[in-house]
Amino acid sequence: MPSLDETVTGVLQAVFADERRSAGLALEEVAVSTAGRRRVVRVVVDLAGDEPGEVDLEAVSAVSAAVSEALDSSSALGDAPYTLEVTSPGVERPLTTPRHWSRARGRLVRAVLADGGALLGRVESVDADGVLLRLEPQPVKGRPPRAKDVGVALPVPFAELVRGEVQVEFRRPTGDEERAGELDDELDDELDEPGGEPGAQDDAGREGER
Repeated sequence: MPSLDETVTGVLQAVFADERRSAGLALEEVAVSTAGRRRVVRVVVDLAGDEPGEVDLEAVSAVSAAVSEALDSSSALGDAPYTLEVTSPGVERPLTTPRHWSRARGRLVRAVLADGGALLGRVESVDADGVLLRLEPQPVKGRPPRAKDVGVALPVPFAELVRGEVQVEFRRPTGDEERAGELDDELDDELDEPGGEPGAQDDAGREGER
């Protein structure tokens, strides 16, 4: 006998199979819980494609109405009142399918491996065979990259991946900021050289004229 989660999922699959009602979103997960005399139906949705991007709030609102209509028209929940929560996945959602990994392109991810190790890297690309990770120097539990491997693009087959964990980045430098940092480094190098302090030669020249 199917669980209530499975029964509700079966009802909602028809909504997401219809492009007009799905609003370009895909059904990720359904969880039904009980709060007092009410049931809480939590529906997680994501973009149907594999391109990176954020879920549009208007699309969530549209699919919420379609989901509510489908539930009201079915007998899956019986006569019990329910609260519907439709949300998009947060960064805590593990990457377990090729579409998840593809949606995470450009993100910093901790890849948990089947051998018990882990790699930290930025998702460069995804194909039918696996993920291309550009290794990052941050230490991680398991198997951190060796110093000589940092920045190396490493292909990781799906067969070796258990899951991916997206890492929260509060600030990523832009191209202009990276160039500004390089210029600062160049200036620091110049100041470290003898006579490299700005204005030092001019002051010495004025001292000689006195």
